[in-house]
Amino acid sequence: MTHKAHPLKIAILGGGPSGLFMYKRLVESEIKDLTIEIFERKNMLGSGMPYSTEGASQEHITNVSDNEIPVIFNSIEDWVKMAPKSVLKKFNISPDNFNEYKVLPRLFFGEYLSAQFSLLKKMADSKGIATIIHLNTSVTDVVDDANANMVGVETNGKEMKYFDRIIICVGHNWPKKYEGKIPDYFDSPYPPKKLAQRFNHPIAIMGSSLTAIDAIRTLARNNGVFQEEKDGRYKFVPDEKSDQFKIVMHSRNGLLPAVRFHLEDSHLGKDATLTKAQIQKNIKDNGGFISLDYVFEKNFKDQFKKKDPAFYQKIKDMDLETFVGAMMSYRENVPPFDLFKKEYEEAEKSIEREESIYWKEALAVLSFAMNYPAKYLSAEDMQRLQKALMPLISIVIAFVPQSSCRDLMAMHDAGVLEIISVGEDSTVDPQEKGGAIYTYTDDTGKEMAVAYQTFVNCIGQPHLSYEDFPFKGLVDGGMVSPATLNFKSKAKGKEEVEKENKLVTEKGKGEYVLRVPGIKINDFFQVIGEDDQANNRIYIMAVPYIGGYNPDYSGIDFSEMASLEILKQL
Repeated sequence: MTHKAHPLKIAILGGGPSGLFMYKRLVESEIKDLTIEIFERKNMLGSGMPYSTEGASQEHITNVSDNEIPVIFNSIEDWVKMAPKSVLKKFNISPDNFNEYKVLPRLFFGEYLSAQFSLLKKMADSKGIATIIHLNTSVTDVVDDANANMVGVETNGKEMKYFDRIIICVGHNWPKKYEGKIPDYFDSPYPPKKLAQRFNHPIAIMGSSLTAIDAIRTLARNNGVFQEEKDGRYKFVPDEKSDQFKIVMHSRNGLLPAVRFHLEDSHLGKDATLTKAQIQKNIKDNGGFISLDYVFEKNFKDQFKKKDPAFYQKIKDMDLETFVGAMMSYRENVPPFDLFKKEYEEAEKSIEREESIYWKEALAVLSFAMNYPAKYLSAEDMQRLQKALMPLISIVIAFVPQSSCRDLMAMHDAGVLEIISVGEDSTVDPQEKGGAIYTYTDDTGKEMAVAYQTFVNCIGQPHLSYEDFPFKGLVDGGMVSPATLNFKSKAKGKEEVEKENKLVTEKGKGEYVLRVPGIKINDFFQVIGEDDQANNRIYIMAVPYIGGYNPDYSGIDFSEMASLEILKQL
């Protein structure tokens, strides 16, 4: 970047994990005359939503361990040796017996991330990089001034500050639709303190993901206790005043997520993914699109030739749909909690022997590897990805920690937790007096309409649409545009329009496009405007708003990768 007469001013909007990684990249860069301003809605940097009280309580834990987390300033193991004693005491953590392979309390991890910001700021100070931090500050709008080559950032609905570059890292967003209007109807389980109350009746939960497990852990601890018996059994005992307490998970496929196991490559083989040169060649050879089948072959099946030849022989002739069908049918043919217990035992052996369950690890690699080529898929392949592969990925790579598994199994054994399959055509109707009616077709084909006094939506962070994008100054100015993918086959596009698929439109001359979630970005996470041009002043790492072109929510892994791509362009 060429030297300017004034310091290069960069704004990071959002001081959670994504903002932290971006700050790390900038501090460690060789950019001269640099001023960085960080805007954070909360009173603490680093933790973001998942690792603060907005997303966690004492009972919530990470599903990753220290050895799986990219080093920021220092590792958790090293930081623990210098962490405040009050923090260590609060979470009952000792530097002497710290284990880098163990999962951690989420709020403790938030303390670590916050400390990393402070350590990086000291490094920035020593390098002469100015850092200005705005806590308790909401970014209410962003406007782009192309003539001045600057971007305006509006805070708290009034003050406007201008920057050469901005990076949007605003992170999680849980829009409220009925919560607050309908009693005991929750659009998400966050912040968890709202669920920390007695519910002496059955509770409906939509979803069976890690988000659902967050809700279950909170609800359980406010309506009963977990006990370790002398014979080693782990039990859940409901409180006397919660004798009617029960949780019913409603899942489209009736499946529980998979259990955390030993990872051979704790950073999920990011080096083993397709190179950009391979991707570009396939795009050239495939009519301007990356082939999903090619990605599946190279980033998944080929991994087994050396790692697990026996498994490779089983799947070598399977296409994507056949493989997903085989894996899902196996899971669907075993009662969910029986399968959960079996996978728990399998995962325990994996950890004890330090041996990976390799097909699951490879699936996690494939999920991460989909992020870069997703924007080059045809609309047909994106539909296949969404319909076939992503449902399997969402189950298998959840990596439920062992202590959460024990909670769920104990509650099921106590008769206070069950999961039912409701299919894709199920509906939830909020009730004015409170709760909701869940309507679905059960396994026998019978129509069910069950009323629940309390309902909690736990489907996880939704992929938000272009219309949900929070900075209307960029929308109104045409600086951002809806994410779309072209159909390779005009006939297929026309067929989707005739089927009244509202996400498919004709854009002239028989060309058809599919709307996917969020806004359009390029490989460097620059926003793309209505003129189809990338904006070199505005970058985005806020995953809820780029889900169409960035379908994998890998959290920390994503933040590490995206921040590096942005720095390259800066």
